[in-house]
Amino acid sequence: MRHVIGTTLLAFALVGVFPAMSQVKMTRDQVLFYTSDWKGDRFPDGRPKLPDALLKRAVDMSIEDIWDFLRAQGYQNQFEAGWQALHIEKPFAGRALTAQYMPLRPDMAKAIATEGKAEGRVGGTNMWPINELQIGDVYVADGFGKIVEGTLIGSNLGNGIAAHTHTGFVFDAGIRDQEENREIPDFNGFYRGYDPSAWAQMELTSINAPIRIGRAVVLPGDLVLAKTEGVLFVPAILAEKAIGSAEFTGLKDDYNFELNREGRNGAEFEGGWNRKKYDGFAKWIDAHPDKLRMPRSEFDTMLAEARARTED
Repeated sequence: MRHVIGTTLLAFALVGVFPAMSQVKMTRDQVLFYTSDWKGDRFPDGRPKLPDALLKRAVDMSIEDIWDFLRAQGYQNQFEAGWQALHIEKPFAGRALTAQYMPLRPDMAKAIATEGKAEGRVGGTNMWPINELQIGDVYVADGFGKIVEGTLIGSNLGNGIAAHTHTGFVFDAGIRDQEENREIPDFNGFYRGYDPSAWAQMELTSINAPIRIGRAVVLPGDLVLAKTEGVLFVPAILAEKAIGSAEFTGLKDDYNFELNREGRNGAEFEGGWNRKKYDGFAKWIDAHPDKLRMPRSEFDTMLAEARARTED
């Protein structure tokens, strides 16, 4: 009995010295739990690793076309608007690395600082997520909308994000050094507002956990698409199908716009998609192969499915 009690006390003592797992950064197993449907490549931290080619295709897609696809799949909480940006006219896309911040509470901050020291982390906790970023990532942070003293980065940390990602960030919070951040090459960012104040009274509470950005839910590894209209967070498991569907819809629109301009669409300015119209669409693609971003085989499959859904 004494041996059992002694072993139990030793176990509790060791837990106090060596945490069983990180409390701030989600473990690989935790990330796998939330993204278990993903069957493709992953980063060492467990995040889904969407192909670079898909990220490049995403930038040319309209928010509406991807949004319509996601809603049809039951994902209705993936978009948020109302942003300021370093370069609002320049869209960008990448893989989400998420972080959550909360108002500062001293006892919680002490525990997190102790964990960071044990893990060999340096600097303020607003630096920790930056060290986790990979090329092609987008740093997505829930800063509970705080702008004054909610400036998650200045120009030094902005340069750090740019060097790690060549992409950018989406912050439900503020930034400082806006002018200098605009001058950083290969860098963009969406945020709630600018303020010259330094970051204060905030604490990082998670890296790579599910977070909320406005009305959108974001998981680590999501496809982030930031455009003038707003930011869309596409689940990794749907990203390829969503982009393909959006491209197909965009091609249909291009063909339909041409018919409208030339007066060949009758009164069906946005509809009238019967087999005959799809046949004309296929011939139009034959004449404009440069418009295809997806493989022709993928287009032919989607065209066949669309034809099959028509009544004539």
